[in-house]
Amino acid sequence: MTDATERSRKAGNGEDSIYWDKSKQRYVGAVSRGYAPDGKRRRPKVYGKTKTEVRSKLRTLKKELEAGIKAPARYTIEQAVNDWLVHGLKGREDSSIAAYRSLANNHVVPDLGKAQLRDLKAEEVDEWLESRAEELSHETLKRVRAILRRSIGHAQRRGRVARNVADLAELPEGQPGRPSKSLTLEQAEKVLRAKEGTWIHAYVVLALLVGVRTEEARPLTWSHLHTAPSDGGRPYVDVWRSVRRKGDTKTRKSRRSLAMPQQAAAVMDAYRRRQQEAWAGAGVEWQEDGLVFPGEDGKERTSTNVLRNFRGLLREAGFTKPHEWTTRELRTSAVSLLSDHGIPIEVIARVVGHSGTATTERVYRKQLRPVITEGAEAMDVIFGGESSDAQGPSLEA
Repeated sequence: MTDATERSRKAGNGEDSIYWDKSKQRYVGAVSRGYAPDGKRRRPKVYGKTKTEVRSKLRTLKKELEAGIKAPARYTIEQAVNDWLVHGLKGREDSSIAAYRSLANNHVVPDLGKAQLRDLKAEEVDEWLESRAEELSHETLKRVRAILRRSIGHAQRRGRVARNVADLAELPEGQPGRPSKSLTLEQAEKVLRAKEGTWIHAYVVLALLVGVRTEEARPLTWSHLHTAPSDGGRPYVDVWRSVRRKGDTKTRKSRRSLAMPQQAAAVMDAYRRRQQEAWAGAGVEWQEDGLVFPGEDGKERTSTNVLRNFRGLLREAGFTKPHEWTTRELRTSAVSLLSDHGIPIEVIARVVGHSGTATTERVYRKQLRPVITEGAEAMDVIFGGESSDAQGPSLEA
């Protein structure tokens, strides 16, 4: 049979058809799959430069259709990633989704986005990971591979691909990550004197001397901060909430009550008085359940806002490279200072809410009562005396 005869012959019902598409300058292979509920004909298609190539693609297409694979022939990695970002992360924090999207847009889509999902091979994923390993830290490389693996897994569960080739790829060793830093005692003393009388000074004091996380300090309310307990006991703070979606701490076991060093209690007490005076001057009623560190709009501050103000404090404290520090390192500094002072690691773990001494952020223990006092007592000895903050300047906007 000649090509002309084959092109002109109409395929029978249920048969495959191969024909020349002049506009695409390609052979087209189509499989008849009946009709959709809306009455439109189902005819998945493949394309190739030769009939032999098209016949091979048709055989692969029919196997996938028999296995329940329904991906369009040109369904790409970029589409798979976007589908996962939109439909596979429901219930996640907006910040987490934004972080995944940023990693995907910067590292997955530019390199693999145009590849057709059904054609992606494990060795291609290996080569891609090897190239990324030359630039990315090992932890970032793990997250980037996870995005590809979970995106393909999401497509696989929806019948768009037969297997997940990312599961077959080996993870190479990436670059060393940025090491976490801690303030020295001399640096910490300078930090505790910078911007006295402002909200960021009070924030830093609470984070550095008590070990409160930034996500726990931002939603903190005055009702959870006890600078003068009615029973005459030590001042303490209830670390029971965070900015996470459900308002709880990182895990429920992170909920704890921590005694405050006398210096921290004095700073927070003076800061509260200034906040009350500022609100009264503005004609606003101060609320006991109001935020300790509200933004200018009265709402919770963002992590970016806190970081920007923290680095401004570091500049005033004489740091030449404040951009190299993050608020998280106030907490690591608290742990380091306590350790340098000879506090047992088991006690430090309790203060920062860890249930084990080998982890820093992963495993927590529940500690609501009694108030944990060891850390506060040590901080009083390390820094000594009470703050000069009692008559600080007016509340910073």
